[in-house]
Amino acid sequence: MRVGEGVARGLLAVLVLLVLAGCSRLSFVRPDTSRGEYTRTAPEVQLRGDRKGALALQVALSEGQEALRAGDLDTAAKLARQALADNDGSPAAHTLAALVADRRGESRAAGAHYRRAVELAPTRAGMHNNYGTWLCGNGRERESLEWFETAAGVPGYGNAAGALANAGECAQRAGMQDEAARYLERALQRDPASPVALAAMAEREYRAGNHMRARAFVQRRLDAAPPEPATLLLASQIETALGDVRAAERYVRQLREEFPGSAPDSVMGKGD
Repeated sequence: MRVGEGVARGLLAVLVLLVLAGCSRLSFVRPDTSRGEYTRTAPEVQLRGDRKGALALQVALSEGQEALRAGDLDTAAKLARQALADNDGSPAAHTLAALVADRRGESRAAGAHYRRAVELAPTRAGMHNNYGTWLCGNGRERESLEWFETAAGVPGYGNAAGALANAGECAQRAGMQDEAARYLERALQRDPASPVALAAMAEREYRAGNHMRARAFVQRRLDAAPPEPATLLLASQIETALGDVRAAERYVRQLREEFPGSAPDSVMGKGD
């Protein structure tokens, strides 16, 4: 596993899907990070129409999310279709359909649903973040940046730091190093404990040969959120570069214990 690939997988942490239940709270779904999924969020959507139709949509979205969480993609796909049939104008229904398509490897369909969700909720920052995420994950890194910028610029958006961190990672992928640094610095100004931004900064400093700074960022990343395989791999490589073999081995052991099968046979010193 290359560090760049691993960090890209681990950076994009938590997917938020709106479930229209009760008072329309947001609930959280853990994405399959092995597919390199990004931080995504979905906004609240006002239910319109008769109560029976609204309830049907609510149930389809709630059960669809549960099926997605359980890995039952056939059921999730069926419920996404049902949600769209109940209300094709629901951004949340299109988001659910997009998530299912993403997990099934149907990238074009996922992108169409994410774009439709933006069109239906153009003032909702989360929808712009979602679509930017899809663009970046499908080789359109430069194009994704304006969508993350829009998301981050919406007043009161609770995940502005995540959108900026996503922009930093995507700019870095596109070879836009100066822009990436600016995005990541802005993300950390908004949220000094942003896992996405901290992991990306750790990788940047490691690749630049600034190993002490890389260590500081990766330690902050590990303090900010539960570890991911890419983070532990990077931490072991940073410690190897600093000559602390014991610390490097400790991270490798943690990687193998917490994520069996994630660690290559030899991970230390494999920075490229």
